Amino acid sequence: MSTHLGAEPGQIAPTVLLPGDPLRAKWIAETFLEGARCYSEVRGMLGYTGSWRGIPISVQGSGMGQPSMSIYVNELFSDYDVQQVVRVGSCGALVDRLSLRDVVIASGACTDSGMNRIRFAGLDYAPVADFDLLRAAVDTARRRTDVTTHVGLLFSGDAFYSPRPELLEPFVAHGVLAVEMEASALYTLAAAYGRRALAVCTVSDHIVTGEQTSALERERSFGDMVEIALAAIQDVAEE
Repeated sequence: MSTHLGAEPGQIAPTVLLPGDPLRAKWIAETFLEGARCYSEVRGMLGYTGSWRGIPISVQGSGMGQPSMSIYVNELFSDYDVQQVVRVGSCGALVDRLSLRDVVIASGACTDSGMNRIRFAGLDYAPVADFDLLRAAVDTARRRTDVTTHVGLLFSGDAFYSPRPELLEPFVAHGVLAVEMEASALYTLAAAYGRRALAVCTVSDHIVTGEQTSALERERSFGDMVEIALAAIQDVAEE
């Protein structure tokens, strides 16, 4: 039983969906999983395990930001032997060609966080997605005619309300599509543990146009990214 998850051995599946919002975790479990049962309510960060098309799946809230997410991912990998984690979260569009509710599949994630600088003694590390999960998610998304998807880089920021938003401009000029707060640390931890990781995010707000979705919409209506993530997990399992 780990410090922050508190689940018994065997209660968490080898594959975990990881939304930041614990209420989104509850919604995903109730909407997509069969036989979902809650295994953790520690600190209100809800976790559930059920199945999807016969595949055991857990869904675990991780909180906002890389420090919070890292606590849960470290425990999932080290204490529960989780083999793959797919973040299903929200992001803010940084370029005009993205629209609200578009889905971004993150091939890699830049960051302003000090976490990797500490880990790598000031050297740069390129956190990237697991190739098999990435390929499966992209293939799945391209079969969907009802969802607009983009594949590329995210920026994982430490501050939701950045005092220096202009610092993102060179990242946009170098291909970054959207900003969120977790993927860079997730990809780094997966590499450290030799596990698979992917981030699939829905555009919840637009930094350029100022458009945004409501809190309730972010909690309960971002189903396309979950379907893409689950289908990718199934494809990798069948390989």
